[in-house]
Parts: sequence; C-alpha cells; structure tokens
Amino acid sequence: MPVSSPLPAGSSARQVRHRAARVEDWFHDFRERWARRRGHVPTVVPYTGYGSTEWVRVFCRVLLSKPVADSDSKRRRRRREQGIRGWRSFTSVPVGDVPVTIEVAGQRIEVLADRGGVVDTKIPVQLEPGWTEATLRADGSETVTAPIWVVGPDVDFGIISDIDDTVMVTALPRPFVAAWNTFVLDEHARNPTPGMAVLYERLVRAHPGAPVIYLSTGAWNVAPTLNRFLSRNLYPVGPILLTDWGPTHDRLFRSGRAHKIENLRRLAEEFPGIRWLLIGDDGQHDEELYASFAVAHPDQVAAIAIRELSAGEAVLAGGRTKAEQHGADVPWVSATDGARIADQLHAIGLL
Repeated sequence: MPVSSPLPAGSSARQVRHRAARVEDWFHDFRERWARRRGHVPTVVPYTGYGSTEWVRVFCRVLLSKPVADSDSKRRRRRREQGIRGWRSFTSVPVGDVPVTIEVAGQRIEVLADRGGVVDTKIPVQLEPGWTEATLRADGSETVTAPIWVVGPDVDFGIISDIDDTVMVTALPRPFVAAWNTFVLDEHARNPTPGMAVLYERLVRAHPGAPVIYLSTGAWNVAPTLNRFLSRNLYPVGPILLTDWGPTHDRLFRSGRAHKIENLRRLAEEFPGIRWLLIGDDGQHDEELYASFAVAHPDQVAAIAIRELSAGEAVLAGGRTKAEQHGADVPWVSATDGARIADQLHAIGLL
C-alpha cells in the first residue's frame, strides 16, 4: 500500500488507473454523495502505529457514518471510537483524497488519505521509547487518538507474526476465510491457537521493549475486530499491518503476497539493528516468504517459527508447504501449538 504523502498545494494529481479502479472510484463517489445527503459525516478510524525515537508510522482510515449524538450512550460512543464493526465496516463508505491532520508530540502534518480512505504515513519526530499517541482529525470529523509503539534504540529483537491459522484457528477453505471472519463471526466466536498467546507473552518478557507486529493479508476493515480478538485472548498489543481489498491503479486485484513482501522489506530497512523472529504457519506462503526474507537479510532474522496445521486444517488451507526446502541458513522450529514451539525456541536460546 502506498504511503500517504504530505498534502500538496491545490488539488492532487490522479494517476492513470486501471479500468476496474476507475469503476470502483465512480461507485465510491456515488455512494459518498448518497451518504452525505443522508447526513453521514466523516469518521476517522484509528489503528495502532509504530516507530523509533526519531519517526513514527501512523495509520487510520476515513469513512462516512451516522453521526453520534450527544444523547447517545457512552457504550455507543466507545464502540464508535473503537471502529465500525463487522459487516458495517465493509458497507461503510470510504472517503478518498480527504485531508487528515495528524499531531504527534507537537509535530503537526496534513496528509491525503488514499483512494480507499486509508492513511499510512511516516512523520519525523523526537520521542521516548514506549507507548505514545497521535491525534487524528479529518474535516468534519471528531478528533480521535491512535496508539503508537516507539521502539528504543537499544532494542535488538522483535516479532513479526501472521494471523490466520497462526494466532487464530481459521479451519475454513481459504477462499471463504475473509468472508466468514468478517460477515459471520465476531471476536467472541474466534478460537485462539493453543499456547500461542502464552508464547508471545513469554517472548516479550524475555526481550523487554521488543515490538510485536502482526502482518496479514486481511483488509483494513477488520482491524478493529482483530484488535479486540488479540486483546480478549491476551496477545501482546502491537500494530496490525493490513491491506485494502479491490483493484489498484495498475491491476485488477491487490496482491497479498506483495503486501507481505513489501512490509517485511520495509521493516528490515526501518530497524536495521533488530533481529526478527518470524512466526507463521505451513498452510499458505509464510515459509516461502520468510525463507526469501532470511536469504536477503540473514543478519536480521533470529529464527523462523512455523505452526504446523493439523491434517484437516491443511486440507482446508489448500495443502502444506515443505519446511525442509526452505534453504535459509537461520534456525527453523515448527510444531502444532505454542507450547511445543516455545520448547524449541528455548533450546536455541530465544526463551
């Protein structure tokens, strides 16, 4: 996903876009006009960001939604602040090319949301390690805050984790995973992978200050639900790097693999002193992607941990890959649950 850029003077220039993207833009413009006539207003949905003591990466999405009246209950207002839920997050109208004002530690910048209403921008700022907040506001919206994890300069270990079938048991054919998780289940009905939350908690205790970054091919629409799932099941808090479904300016379908490859490369550049523990499963492309990353950045990979799917899960996921074919000269561990993975990580000195 392209990074949002500072707001230019005058109107923004549009790229020559794929026909499917132009059709999607026309549809969004039509829905935006219709929603505004019904009194819907811009709403900024904040996402967890990350950064160093010299910069931060801030995420949010701008949608049109019904205004929250002063008379509405605290519960409804809190739910709005947490993000538009479930299927409504997909039917809500994104507001593209809208200015969003971001303020962090006295630094203020104005950026344009992309055509899907998503802001992903990097801001230079001086901060102390630990949690901080950015304030976000679009024209006509309420001000919201986005949490940001600031990684200290002495931190040399971090975790990058997949989500589906790694921290949460999906057990569905891959073509149906996103639709089922989004439109049918909520965070109360999703099952955590046995032992993984305890494993992650042990890792962050063993490596104080280590960032935990969840990297998934899911859509930004489900970020609030995924955050609630992770919190409810006691996973460490961390940014979730997602993508935006649908056509891009130059292709019919967005590439989930490219999204993961780009963010892995970017994290390697942003934190050259961190060695990452890469955690995924053997039901998709995690082994292949992690192996390629380890070959390109051998000094930045502490180990690769693969959760082995059961026979039934592997069939639903479309088969399993072969760990022995990875070819990367870094430690590999694999097991069916977090407890067994923890034992193997302990054996190689990471726990």
